[in-house]
Amino acid sequence: MAQSYLDNHACNECHEKIYEEFESSMHAKGYFNDTLHRKIADKVSTKTYDCARCHMPMADNLKALIDGDARPDRSNKTHTDAVSCYFCHTIAYVKKEHRFNINTKSRQAANYKPTLYGRLQNPEDSDKHSSVNNPIYAQKVCMGCHSHKLNDNNVTVFRAMDDTQDSIGCIKCHMPEVEGGVEKMDKRARGKHVSHRFLGIHDANFRKQGVDINLSVKGDELNVTLHNKMGHPLIIQPARAKYLMIEMIRDNKVIWRNYKVHPSEDRQGYFAYSFRKGDQPIVIPAEATSGSVHNLDRNETKRLHYKIKPWKSGDKVVVGLYVKLAKDACTSVIDLNGTSLNKPLLIKQVILK
Repeated sequence: MAQSYLDNHACNECHEKIYEEFESSMHAKGYFNDTLHRKIADKVSTKTYDCARCHMPMADNLKALIDGDARPDRSNKTHTDAVSCYFCHTIAYVKKEHRFNINTKSRQAANYKPTLYGRLQNPEDSDKHSSVNNPIYAQKVCMGCHSHKLNDNNVTVFRAMDDTQDSIGCIKCHMPEVEGGVEKMDKRARGKHVSHRFLGIHDANFRKQGVDINLSVKGDELNVTLHNKMGHPLIIQPARAKYLMIEMIRDNKVIWRNYKVHPSEDRQGYFAYSFRKGDQPIVIPAEATSGSVHNLDRNETKRLHYKIKPWKSGDKVVVGLYVKLAKDACTSVIDLNGTSLNKPLLIKQVILK
């Protein structure tokens, strides 16, 4: 019998600050508390739960969930813990695969307390677990879930990282150092720890940092330069859309905008995945036979050109980069009423006067 599972709450006894951070993160979101994920998963299938590999990875019946012999169970802690602390800290190594990478879990000896991995040098043991520094946590540990995913038709439905990247790049941005030791008692007076909030698009200040926007106007030509400073493409999730809203304002009135009705009219400033099943466009990519993405790749710069009204003294141009966590097309296949998932969130705004 393998070592029993340490649920998220068990970590709170010693790692109070880290537990608080984790509980506010997207790693703590899963089938039962992430509306978009649950609705998309159920739309794909109400029998199998293939998403469990990454969204419910410590499930004690993982194979049964994937094969359709079981369903997510709200009374099972290995299900409700989502991407749990225990899961992330017991990854032995990551196996590269074509369709998606495989997290290989460490084997825990029966009747002994579990061994947890991390990046700390000389980590402390506790009465709950032993602790070991594992080099994989600065190399490929994020690649198990955050690298890529292809559907059964070999169509890419998610890609964030490539084989040249390592986890330390992810950690520097998404897990910055913050004040406070890793333990409540802070036995070794470490003073700082990496944040377990896993900062991302849901944090207004964090999302401002990923893209530089520069503007210039000459006569009736507006040039918008976008530079992606992130270590991954601008668009990685198939449900999302990111887009520019550009307005030219004169005497407090909008006299020009880069689209009339929908941001997708501006094909150069609208970033999203698109999928097809045969000749038909589809929204949910699980059954797609082809797909494409208009993107801004990691460290890529794009220069966009627009014809506007001839510039006059006193004019200004306002450029906003926005994200919709669920693009408008999602509403055709899943009910988003009562949520804010398809309401635009401002990523960054730049004004030229």
